[in-house]
Amino acid sequence: MQDALLQATGLRKNFGERPAVAEVSLTVRPGELLGLLGPNGAGKSTTVAMLCGLLPPDGGQVRLGGLDMQANLGAAKRRIGLVPQELALFEALSARRNVELFGALYGLNRTQQRTRAAAVLAQVGLLERADEAAHAFSGGMKRRLHIACALVHDPELIVLDEPTAGVDPHSRNAIFEQLEALKRAGKALLYTSHYMEEVERLADRILILDHGRVVAEGRLAELLQRLEGGQGLDIELAQAEADIPPLQALPGVLGLHRDGPRLRLRLADWQAGIAVLQALAAQGLRPARWASSRATLEDLFLALTGRQLRD
Repeated sequence: MQDALLQATGLRKNFGERPAVAEVSLTVRPGELLGLLGPNGAGKSTTVAMLCGLLPPDGGQVRLGGLDMQANLGAAKRRIGLVPQELALFEALSARRNVELFGALYGLNRTQQRTRAAAVLAQVGLLERADEAAHAFSGGMKRRLHIACALVHDPELIVLDEPTAGVDPHSRNAIFEQLEALKRAGKALLYTSHYMEEVERLADRILILDHGRVVAEGRLAELLQRLEGGQGLDIELAQAEADIPPLQALPGVLGLHRDGPRLRLRLADWQAGIAVLQALAAQGLRPARWASSRATLEDLFLALTGRQLRD
């Protein structure tokens, strides 16, 4: 197995008396995408800031390519391409000039700026629009330009924080294809998202944070094995404010999450699902619709944290 490009060990960060990150360790290897998940306030942003050298840890260490990041901060940052959640573009400048400007900030000379700008704009499918101002671009095109700016200096590690927020399906698929191409090219990627299906599709490994600590880490198939039941039942009640019977007490019901009229249950087997529907009917509750499913990353997340990703 290839050595890790990024290795964090025992990261800790406090803000006053409040611990934001406690003993977080992770690795990302070349050609691998690590999906980083956690509900709001779990410590994701603080962890990402420490991994990128933007925030010094109170304890622990980050190593990039075997070198201590804090001792080699300038050199380490030049090996990272950061795609923050908030767009960092100059709207009045053309796409080409935006990318060249970021190239200059990374120390590329004028010839390198031109060459790399053309290459990465082609990479994200924007070369034909290179001379148009960024303000004329759609939200999805701006997101792709944002990624191009992070790639201009050919970084070894690419950190993407919510890179598909607010984009259309076409641009989302284009971003996915680009990330998969970067993996094939041997880049190491760290990816945060509020969309479970994105992480399920893209991630080679997944790390889940809650309350500043790692609560699960591994491949999706390995993580799903931690769930006691692999069956799911999604129910939408016709009565939005109805009181439901104590479904958790039924044999074979391993988990229940309610969001208004929507119930999401984790079951040991389908007999438990039949018992749930019978219990609801006995109380006069009628499902407007229901669907069975296999266990998903969202089921695992709810089981580990007790919260939805956006809670």
